[in-house]
Amino acid sequence: MNESSPIAREAVPFLLVSLGVSLALWLGGLWQGAVLGLLFASYTLFFFRNPERMAPSGLDQVCSPADGKVIFVGESLEKDFLNETRVKVSIFMSLFDVHINRMPVDGTIQEVKYFPGRFLAAFDDRSSEENERNLLKVETTRGESLVMVQIAGLIARRIVCYPTSGSFLSKGQRFGLIQFGSRMDVYLPTNATALVKVGDRVKGGESLLAKLNRSGL
Repeated sequence: MNESSPIAREAVPFLLVSLGVSLALWLGGLWQGAVLGLLFASYTLFFFRNPERMAPSGLDQVCSPADGKVIFVGESLEKDFLNETRVKVSIFMSLFDVHINRMPVDGTIQEVKYFPGRFLAAFDDRSSEENERNLLKVETTRGESLVMVQIAGLIARRIVCYPTSGSFLSKGQRFGLIQFGSRMDVYLPTNATALVKVGDRVKGGESLLAKLNRSGL
């Protein structure tokens, strides 16, 4: 994606449709419908906003991959890539949060898997395994592994992921988004200590999510 653009490119089709409909309604004398179309266009610009962020420095610093509210912190089995218990942090993105997803560490995308599924509300724990989701296995520059899961929610109907296997991304770099309400799960490396708790608000590419200790990979 265009890193410097203030609006994600995925906004363009929604803007063109809403502005086109608004113009047609206005010309047809249906000004109330035209206003609603303009309101939707304004919300589209708000939803797809792409702010600049400053990621925390240091190879041991893991930043949040998403904006939103922390809804789970605890041990959970990651069975799609690692088949082992990891510390999982789940972040719920409401319709009012920034939905750009960012790399939590400097690392290489080792593998990407997509699973079709249901569209349960993203704050429902069942969504981690039952909803449409996209998984990325990442290896840090120090050799640690982590897994990120983009999860579509009740309203979300499209997951966007830009990098492919073998891509190297820097901490804080944009790697995708989920359109209209969603969730992000992160399975931290085994040497990580989570620094957030349930109820905390975090910003993608900026908030400190965890710290990597020296022992273990």
